[in-house]
Amino acid sequence: MKISILDKTGKETGREVELSDTVFGIEPNDHAIYLDVKRYLAAQRQGTHKSKQKWEITGSTRKLKKQKGTGTARAGSIKSPLFRGGARVFGPQPRNYDIKLNQKVKALARKSALAYKAKDNNITILENVDFSAPKTKEFISLLNNLSFADSKTLFVLPEDNKNFYLSARNIQKAKVTPVSLLNTYDVLNASKLIFIEGSVEKLEELLVK
Repeated sequence: MKISILDKTGKETGREVELSDTVFGIEPNDHAIYLDVKRYLAAQRQGTHKSKQKWEITGSTRKLKKQKGTGTARAGSIKSPLFRGGARVFGPQPRNYDIKLNQKVKALARKSALAYKAKDNNITILENVDFSAPKTKEFISLLNNLSFADSKTLFVLPEDNKNFYLSARNIQKAKVTPVSLLNTYDVLNASKLIFIEGSVEKLEELLVK
């Protein structure tokens, strides 16, 4: 599958990029996509939720009332979950939500997501754009030239580019990521996938092993 390379004005440069069938032309595996998206979303959870157990409550250990003769249940401590300010029964504790997933399954999920984008013609190749300084106005102009101003876009760079990232940071529907950090969730979440020239080759090197 060949895709024309566009310049920053949205016009064809006359050059093309060949998309590998081993990455962009496979039969998508929906279950692999489900597992990888589930893993990604789980990893975003901080897991710092915490409530105090009985031994963590600050309070007197004095017995509140005599054991018998009150007509009510016995009460041994103000720290009991039965009283206001006491501990919480079976409350949340810090935990790690990470899910282990094999590297081959992660790669299959990414290739499946990319195959869906290629099948729907939602992949664009853009020639190398050089932001000499962070300029949001220039980035908006780029989106307008590509007719993607109203679409959720994901720009994939061959390597980290601070000025490119800062130029897109305040655009709500745009996201920028290097090839090395591309994940299944971001690919599926974007309406348009835009590869900066050179990033396709690096992506294929990562996924075809």
